[in-house]
Amino acid sequence: MAHPAGDPQPSSLAARTVTASVAAPVVLGVVYLGSPYFDILVAIMALILAFEWNRLCAGRPGWLALGGIYIAVPSWALLHLRADSTAGAVIVFWMLAVVWSADTGAYAFGRLIGGVKLAPVISPNKTWAGLLGGVGAAGVTGALAGVILEVEAIPALAGWSALIGAISQIGDLAESWVKRHFGVKDTGAILPGHGGLFDRVDGLLVAVVAVAVLGTFGQGTILT
Repeated sequence: MAHPAGDPQPSSLAARTVTASVAAPVVLGVVYLGSPYFDILVAIMALILAFEWNRLCAGRPGWLALGGIYIAVPSWALLHLRADSTAGAVIVFWMLAVVWSADTGAYAFGRLIGGVKLAPVISPNKTWAGLLGGVGAAGVTGALAGVILEVEAIPALAGWSALIGAISQIGDLAESWVKRHFGVKDTGAILPGHGGLFDRVDGLLVAVVAVAVLGTFGQGTILT
């Protein structure tokens, strides 16, 4: 059976599933444990991302400076969010669920529906249906989180979750543009079926900054 160009082959999908099944529980467990384990995980991720970025841009000074900001700011945002002694773990769990559901929804709806391309010059496989599916999935995840956490304004949390899902998709597009600029498919091969770490956390890098900014300038945390 033939597969459309750019679509993951069954072996690739199997590798993606196995990798996610192993990595996700580890990440969630470290988030739950908090400092210093979470700090160490973020530091390791930052080092891997720095290595991948240097390899991607071949050490060009301007791109290295941009990469330093691209990696350092989200890393700080992750540590800042988790450092909240009362709601840090819950905020990070919610954010990961929203970003992961947005990625899954975008992939599923993009494959099932297809249709008009979102940004064919940047990423030929992404569609408007995938974007809307990802945003919708993030909103539903936010609503479910609101029910579980018994927040007062569930529709508001669903709306904020949908926004974070949309922002994560922008991060995905941004990384796709960078890879296309340098003529590479993946930033690395550290995660079987996913490519490099940048390929897996591109949406998270942007989303976590947005969550941190909203929490800083709002009253309370984004969940309240």
